[in-house]
Amino acid sequence: MAEVALQTTKRPTKRKFTWHAIQNDFRLNKTLLLMFLPVLAYYIIFHYGPMYGLQIAFRDFKPRRGFFGSEWVGMKHFIDFFTGPYAWRLTRNTLALSIGQLIFGFPLPIIFALLLNEVQNRVFKRVTQTVTYLPYFISLVVVAGLLVNFLAKDGVINDIIAFFGGERKSWLQEESAFRTIYIASGIWQQLGWGSIIYLAAIAGIDQELYEAARIDGAGRFKQALHITIPGIAPTIIILLILRMGTLMNIGFEKVILLYNASTYETADVISSYVYRIGIIENDFSFSTAVGLFNSVINFGLILISNRLSRKFSGTSLW
Repeated sequence: MAEVALQTTKRPTKRKFTWHAIQNDFRLNKTLLLMFLPVLAYYIIFHYGPMYGLQIAFRDFKPRRGFFGSEWVGMKHFIDFFTGPYAWRLTRNTLALSIGQLIFGFPLPIIFALLLNEVQNRVFKRVTQTVTYLPYFISLVVVAGLLVNFLAKDGVINDIIAFFGGERKSWLQEESAFRTIYIASGIWQQLGWGSIIYLAAIAGIDQELYEAARIDGAGRFKQALHITIPGIAPTIIILLILRMGTLMNIGFEKVILLYNASTYETADVISSYVYRIGIIENDFSFSTAVGLFNSVINFGLILISNRLSRKFSGTSLW
């Protein structure tokens, strides 16, 4: 019996990746691998191929001279950025918006999914889902246009403030209001769509657990606390790791549609700065260096968060 126990607890040997094993795998999974080829080609062409151009961050790039004809300047552009007047402001604003979105925008879809899961009226539930999903499909330009109109001095927001005796303001001209406007509008647009994956994870929880909890006298709150939340915890952790990997990524589109010269101090972020320097001022090398710095920080964050998650929760991306 002891020998049997030892045999059953023996760790499986690691599979050796030999040429024969690869051929055998290809023969057995040929259809699936062929289906995967377009996806692989997409990532190679549009994601890994452009990495060849990252070398211009270390060159004084001139389009007419090409990559190798342009002068190699090493870390000059990185030094210019870090010693320049905008490095701290851009990093601070990017982190402020990203952390604000993480603190307020990440947990709200989870809470919304938990609340929606408790709704018994199917018609009300579907109507609520549809209403909250719709903002996600509205064009960012349209969303920005709505915000500009609503937050203008004669807009509906100021009408409500004036009705209660407040003072009318041009909110998009206020430095202190930009972050709140950006984060709140992002939550409004992403709340319903972000809850879909959590609702799917909740639907995958074994219903017998809820039946057993009800038999033991657990109410809805205790069922959610001890069954639903632990059941979707792996999904939450994976999505949190992915969010951490994009912490420094604030899309420039919404920023440049909403900001102006009077709000640069709180609104200007790394991506909008890269857009201005690279596209408008044609300083490709400097903007690439700033963008590369941003990507390296994101890469480091996802590595750290994945390692911490694996250490403390046992759940990780790899």
